[in-house]
Amino acid sequence: MELKGQCAKCAVPKRLCRTPDGVGPQFCCTRLYPEALAKAAAVYAEPAVHEFAYNASLQEAECYINRTADPPYLYPVKPRVQEIIEFARKMGYKKLGVAFCGGLHREASVFCQILENHGFEVVSVMCKVGGVDKSAIGIADHQKVRVGPGFEPMCNPIAQAEVLNAAGTEFNIMLGLCVGHDSLFIKHSTALVTVFAVKDRVLGHNPLACIYTYDSYYERFKQDRLRELDVKE
Repeated sequence: MELKGQCAKCAVPKRLCRTPDGVGPQFCCTRLYPEALAKAAAVYAEPAVHEFAYNASLQEAECYINRTADPPYLYPVKPRVQEIIEFARKMGYKKLGVAFCGGLHREASVFCQILENHGFEVVSVMCKVGGVDKSAIGIADHQKVRVGPGFEPMCNPIAQAEVLNAAGTEFNIMLGLCVGHDSLFIKHSTALVTVFAVKDRVLGHNPLACIYTYDSYYERFKQDRLRELDVKE
């Protein structure tokens, strides 16, 4: 049987990926994919990628205080909105793009105002940009959110990306795009993309809540058939 990477299943206390004298199980990605790691190392050597990765690592460390304490006591102090602002400044970005879901219009408004307050030029574009009916991608009346005949605008993440590409944004930020729509936006964005928040309609945009309650309220996810997760209408 072909071995495949299974980092999520690793229970090794002293892992090969975290220390040179560590060990890894048979499914360790550090052991299994030397050619992929070498390919990645070559990409990091590219000047633009190197700068981006360097500043990302700096930002990671700067999220904590007390790093020089003995013994070290890592104390996180920066929310993600602050990290985005600081990282964009490290990279020298002036024009930021925000691609957001219409269901989070208020949140997007506040977020963009914060970015502008900190000196950035912001181009924001909502998911329904273009006003294209869902029939354009083959959605039938019975498949709409609001079932029945009549206009219903499709989410248009490719257009969101193209709008920001046309505007010449240097760094794009996603806020609440749907599953799949976010993928299309990332694929078609010329600028690199980060995520401010993801959409979870049930959990108040905190999708990890069902992971934290996997052994209690959300134990239904232990079932092995998707139909058992469905809520009947």
